[in-house]
Order: sequence, then C-alpha cells, then structure tokens
Amino acid sequence: MTNKVSAAAISEKDSAAGKGYSRMAFISFLLIVLAAVFWFLRTHDSAANRIPKNEVSVMPVPVVTTLTSQRDVPVKFKTKGTVSPIQIVEVRPQVAAAIKTVHIKEGQFVAKGERLFTLDTRAEEANLAKSAAQLAKTRVELHNAMRQLHRQQELFHKNFISQAALDVAENQVELLQNQLKFDEAAVQADRVTRGYGEIVAPIAGRTGAIQVYPGSLVRPEASLLVSITQIDPIYVSFVLPERELATLKQALAKGEVTLSAQLNLSDKQEREGRIVFIDSAVDTASGTIQIKAEFANADGKFWPGMFANVTLIASILPKALTVPTQALQTGPNGQLVFVVGEDNKAMPHRVGVKLIQEGIAVVEGIEAGQCVVIEGAQHLRAGTTVNPSRTCGQVSDSDQGGLRSDSGNKNTPSPSLLPSL
Repeated sequence: MTNKVSAAAISEKDSAAGKGYSRMAFISFLLIVLAAVFWFLRTHDSAANRIPKNEVSVMPVPVVTTLTSQRDVPVKFKTKGTVSPIQIVEVRPQVAAAIKTVHIKEGQFVAKGERLFTLDTRAEEANLAKSAAQLAKTRVELHNAMRQLHRQQELFHKNFISQAALDVAENQVELLQNQLKFDEAAVQADRVTRGYGEIVAPIAGRTGAIQVYPGSLVRPEASLLVSITQIDPIYVSFVLPERELATLKQALAKGEVTLSAQLNLSDKQEREGRIVFIDSAVDTASGTIQIKAEFANADGKFWPGMFANVTLIASILPKALTVPTQALQTGPNGQLVFVVGEDNKAMPHRVGVKLIQEGIAVVEGIEAGQCVVIEGAQHLRAGTTVNPSRTCGQVSDSDQGGLRSDSGNKNTPSPSLLPSL
C-alpha cells in the first residue's frame, strides 16, 4: 500500500514538471519573436534615418514651357450664314404671242441684255406698218394745210377774204399738228410692242428651268418663261447678338470691320466681303439682328442655299498678353498658370482671363516674356522643381499655340468667352 502511494506521488510530480517546461518553452519562443520584430523595426528606422533629407525630395518633374507674348489681338466672332442671291428675276412675256425661238439652255450663264426668246411678232409688225402709214398721211395733210394757210394770209392782207376764212385755215393747221403728234406716239408705241418680241435678260445670272418651247402660246403675266438668278456678287446672311450691335456700328463708322466667309468645301477657300445691310429691328424672339454681307463670286462656288462659316472682326485688344490655353489651370480661387523661374521652380500665379479663341487666351496678372508651363502642370505644386524639355529662350513658333500674329490667318474660331452665335 505504501509503495502504491509513493508511485502515484512520483507520477504527479513528473506531470507537473512537464507542464512547467512547456510553459517556459512557449514564453521563450514569444520573447524571441518579439526580439526579432523589435530588431527589424529598429534596423529599418536606422536605415531610413541615415538617408539625407535632400534625397527624399521628389525628382524634377518634366514639363514643356513657352514664353508669354504681348500683341494686338483681334476679337473675332464666328457664326453660320446662309448664301442667298442678290436678286431673282422671273422672265415673263409682255405681249400675247407664240414662242418662235428659244436662244438659251437651262442652267446657262447669261449676260445682261443677252437674247433669251423670240416671239412671233407678225401682228405687231403689221400694226407698226399701219401706224407708220397713218403718220406719213398726216404729215402730207399738214404740209398742204400750211401752204393753204400761207395763201389765205396773203389774201387776207389784200382784203380779198374775211377774218373767219383765215381762222378756218389756222385751225386746220393746228388740228393736223396735234394729229401728227398722236400718230408719232402711235408709231412709237407699236415699235415698243414689236420690241417685246425679242425677250432679253434683264440681269446677268444663271438661268433656271425653261418653261416653254417653240410654238408655245404665252400671255402677259400668266406665262413664266424662265427665272434668272444673280450670283455674282452674292449675299451671305447671318445674325449677331443685339449687344454686339453698338460695337459693330462703331467699327463700321471707322471702317475697321473685317469680314470673311468660308464654305464647307474641301478646299476651305475664304474670301473677303463687306456688310451691305443691317436690319432696322432686333428679333425679339431670339435677341439677334439680321445682317447681310456681299461677296464676289465670279467662280460660282458660292451657291444659293449653301451654309457658310462667317468670321467678323469688329474690335482689337491692344497690347494684350497671351498664353496658350494649355497653360491655364483651374484652382480653388480661379484660373492660374505655373511660372517657371530661373531656378527651375514652378510657382502658381492667378490670372484673369479676358478672352479665349483659336487656342490662345488673353490674360492679365502676369508679365510678357515670362516662362509658363503648357504641358505637365497637373503634376505641379508651389515650389516644385521642374525639368523643362527646353529652355523658354529656345521655344519655337510651333510651341506658341497660335501666339503669332493673326494678320495672315483668317480662318479663326469665335471667342469662347463671348456670346455663342
């Protein structure tokens, strides 16, 4: 019995010793892991602290720069216009007759006074011959009456006839003189009527569809023979906002308006024109005013009904400071540009934008000749060091974003900050 108790006690002691050893092993492992983590973090922080602060800074940002420029900038309005003829004439006969000859073809260009149609005028020629014969008869009768009056006057002075007989002779001469005027007018009227048989072009232009053929019977007013459309010169009609009317009138008074039109054709040809009409009233529904401009059209490329791009220059901003629109950035306080200094540090400068057109912006708030960023500005902050692709002094004209003079460039969009036309 005593031996059994001793064995059990020894077994319990061995079990307790095993549990204590396992606990110590776990604690030792945990301490080793914590020591390793501490060593790693301490080593990492020490390596980071050994890096100089100037090596932590961001590398220079590559950017593209250009110079601001100062020049006179024309303010351009661009709108759509419609080509319309100056006049369209409907050719109709003035006498009732049959068509004898058609001298033109459909779509032909005719000059003013060119013969178009010949009518059968035999009846008019007969009437003219009749009135001419009557005129000749009256002239003979008047000649005889004047000789008779001369004889009567001689007899009256010799007291061979009375005053009444002399009055009869004088009245006869006066009557025949008036008859002569009547007959002369009749001959002239018949000549005009006969002339209606030759129908000529009242204006120069292009003929439309011919409505009659040889043998067709035509009547005054009822029968349309052909239409002629004048296309050289030609009109382009367009509208402008009413608030621009005062500026336009001032520019017209000074002769400073430049106007050009371009068709939507492959050659993109432009031509200069002049304003010939400004409507007397503003359209209350749209707030615009109708304007017509006249353009030379000898080559016939401007066709009635076509749409044309109209560019109007009515004012100029003198000595305006310009930058490419790519240089503009939007900040919390408005528009800004990044200006690069001699130390290649980019600093934001707030600017006021007066005008945007044709890839350029007219701004205020910076000076001419400053170096501004036009590409890569989205990666910049105040004081960022930049690496320009070239120095501003080396920038080419192609990088100016349209900053060169517009005197030779007439195809210019309208300013985006002005009312849309």
